[in-house]
Amino acid sequence: MGGEPVRFVALGDSLTEGLGDPLPGGGWRGWAVLLAAALGERPESVELVNLAVSGALAADVAERQLPAARAHRPRFASLVVGANDTLRAAFAIERVAAALDRAYGALSGDGTVVLTACLPDPGRMLGLPAPLARPLARRMRAVNAVTHALAARHGGVHLHLAEHPWVTDRASWSVDRLHPSERGHRLLARGFHAQLAAAGLPVGPPPALTLDGRPPTRTGSALWMATKGTRWVVARCTDLLPGLLALAAREYRHSLAGTGRLLDAAADRTTRAALAALPGPKAAACAPGAATMTG
Repeated sequence: MGGEPVRFVALGDSLTEGLGDPLPGGGWRGWAVLLAAALGERPESVELVNLAVSGALAADVAERQLPAARAHRPRFASLVVGANDTLRAAFAIERVAAALDRAYGALSGDGTVVLTACLPDPGRMLGLPAPLARPLARRMRAVNAVTHALAARHGGVHLHLAEHPWVTDRASWSVDRLHPSERGHRLLARGFHAQLAAAGLPVGPPPALTLDGRPPTRTGSALWMATKGTRWVVARCTDLLPGLLALAAREYRHSLAGTGRLLDAAADRTTRAALAALPGPKAAACAPGAATMTG
């Protein structure tokens, strides 16, 4: 690499933007900043370019963030996106798969080491009733299955967050229950660091677990949900709510009939078809990954 800095470009949504890990003077830090400080043979020479934007969809990353990322010619790039797609009425796993494949393929084709991870189940994190939560969980499983398959197809580093016990620890999540807390961001950065080290890529010491700020409290979480949480969900899901209610009604009918497995099977077929439709070598469908993080 000579004397040039190692570039790490982060693409994605609010998870990668750093929400949940506030800086004392305002703004967000997040796992990408923490990981950048531990990358390369000389971490102080790592240059982070964070292109992530809150609310970004997979198509936004492929169409807007990807060209800017490639222009920086990064050594590392993170591609963690898809949760917001599941909260849109027009959700189509075919479009998500095509956008992720385009971004993943372009970056890996440039010789960039691409970092991906499983995504969260918003319904489970928010504690929604089962008829509302299950359709969202099914969508998230589809996004995770595509991400797993593309990681196998293009290579890079994929983090199976469901294997980490900390994802069920309330202290790892911010008051909104959807973004990691500072502790969660630190653990996510350490998870990627461990994967990079296991792959034989140069890394420095892992990010520290010592917190700079105060951890979230149950009281703070309850207050947020009571005063802001409902409005946040409504604002994020405005165009989804009518369709989600219809999905919930269908879910309830299938639950009464004991045929919920038919909905799961239909979603799995659609996901396999989306992967089969991608250009180039076929990406083998993988078992849906457990949802753990959001953005």
